[in-house]
Amino acid sequence: MELTNILGLAAGLGMFLYGMQILSNALQALAGSRLERTLEKLTNNRLKGLFLGTAITALIQSSSATTVMVVGFVNAGLLKLSQSVGVIMGANIGTTVTAQILRLGDLNGTNLLLTLLKPSSFGPIIILIGAAINLFSKDKKRQNIGSILLGLGLLFFGMYNMEQGLSPLGQMPEFQQMMLSLSANPLLGLLVGILVTALIQSSSASIGILQALSATGLITFGSAVPIILGQNIGTCITVILAGIGANRTAKKAGLIHLSFNVIGTTLWLIGIYSVNALVGLPFWNEAINRGTIADFHTLFNVSTTLVLLPFSSLLLKLANALLREKGDKTDKLSLLDDRFLSAPAVAIEQCNKVIVDMGASAIQNYNDACALLQKFDSKLFKKLNEREESLDKTESALNNYLVKVTSRNLSDTENKTTSEILHTINDFERIGDYSVNLAEAAEELANREIHFSDSAKSELRRMVDAVSEILSVTMEAYSQNSTEIASHVEPLEEVIDLIKETLKTKHIDRLQNGRCSINSGLIFLELLNNFERIADHCSNIAVYVIQLHANSSRFDPHEHLREMHEGTTEEYKLYYKYYMDKYYAPIEQGL
Repeated sequence: MELTNILGLAAGLGMFLYGMQILSNALQALAGSRLERTLEKLTNNRLKGLFLGTAITALIQSSSATTVMVVGFVNAGLLKLSQSVGVIMGANIGTTVTAQILRLGDLNGTNLLLTLLKPSSFGPIIILIGAAINLFSKDKKRQNIGSILLGLGLLFFGMYNMEQGLSPLGQMPEFQQMMLSLSANPLLGLLVGILVTALIQSSSASIGILQALSATGLITFGSAVPIILGQNIGTCITVILAGIGANRTAKKAGLIHLSFNVIGTTLWLIGIYSVNALVGLPFWNEAINRGTIADFHTLFNVSTTLVLLPFSSLLLKLANALLREKGDKTDKLSLLDDRFLSAPAVAIEQCNKVIVDMGASAIQNYNDACALLQKFDSKLFKKLNEREESLDKTESALNNYLVKVTSRNLSDTENKTTSEILHTINDFERIGDYSVNLAEAAEELANREIHFSDSAKSELRRMVDAVSEILSVTMEAYSQNSTEIASHVEPLEEVIDLIKETLKTKHIDRLQNGRCSINSGLIFLELLNNFERIADHCSNIAVYVIQLHANSSRFDPHEHLREMHEGTTEEYKLYYKYYMDKYYAPIEQGL
């Protein structure tokens, strides 16, 4: 081969692989968190999982991305191993779409439409269109569409350049002899397919390279079959690598993917070579083209799925037998899996789930602290502190994970969401800290045998109930991402502020009248401060939820709070009156 051909081949291969990467990344970004929500809707119906796996992989043009996500979901406990089987099989079918698109290179004819549909014609055109959209559009969604066009253009233009670079191979005796060897020795062809696909970690890309080679006219059906079968095994390397560091159940998902392709390949090798030996396939030694390669690739994956889907329970048993359980435990932090970083929207959804769990733990600590104020229990106090240590660990893990997320190419919405999440993490952690302060105050009361007056106890119960409700409303607003529920938080926070000041005045009166000791008075005031600060952090979280939905980038949280406090909305007035009647009025009336 001449140097110009080698350079053309290298350039074509580079463009082809880069185009496939751009295309897959852009499609994943455009699909966003819908990928995760779709996968999580799976039931034990494996047929439904099959269709979903096919659709998602066809959408994002990467079976590796789908199966890696499945491994991550299984590792995090979001999908059962049995649910993953159908998705994995569907991913194998969905990945055949790329080869079907690339078969357009076989179009022939002088018709204008056919000429325009040829990759050599429309590849450069859509590269220009995609690049122009990326260059001149500021909207992230449009930029993703531009990247999809750019990726497709590079894919086709790279294919065209690979064909031009590979064309001299057709005249080389060495290449002709190698193709004959592959046809005569299927195991060698199988190995080539495995190694090439494992190296570039994409069966779609290796099929595309084979399609480009078919332009030389020397790739026969017999030499292409073992290579295509090997490519389906080689693509499992990505999932196997993704399973490193995962729990045993997630490793089993990767093993199911591997066993599916190995069993399917074995069945096809035995079947097709037996038929050719006994009957003889007339097209076996004929040159194969892009379309036939794409069709065989599709046929293999569809037929293997149809054969093995009824026996999916046996694949599960095989995986269980090869990887026996060792008591793997799944905790919420396993949701923060690096496998999801390739799809930032999915990673952000995982963070939200961990934060919801974090918030639930902080509220549990508050409830336990209030129980300790009623009756101190050293065992409950110990559990509360253990939970607080877990909250601190979760905060650190979330912050570290979000740093990784923000290093990715995020949309404007994703950037805004990660910013709000970082604030929210701190607020939930601080709620946990103030709950510990309440518990420590309860411990001090018990150790020093200090008791509040009946009136002080009654007042504290009102404050405890009000803060309990603001925590519940805040958690509901965040978990449901509801601005309507979030708008109920600020009126209650204002009432809690008023309750604090009123109780503080009442308690000072009791101190002055000698109805309460100095020691109990100081602890009472400390408790009020902690209750009020918990409510403040609830207010912060509610504002973040509202801010996330604000269309304007000029949203000012301080201005928003000022407007609410001035009672500029009827809803605010309504809920403020409701909470005043529920919590403040009984205190004023001495009830």
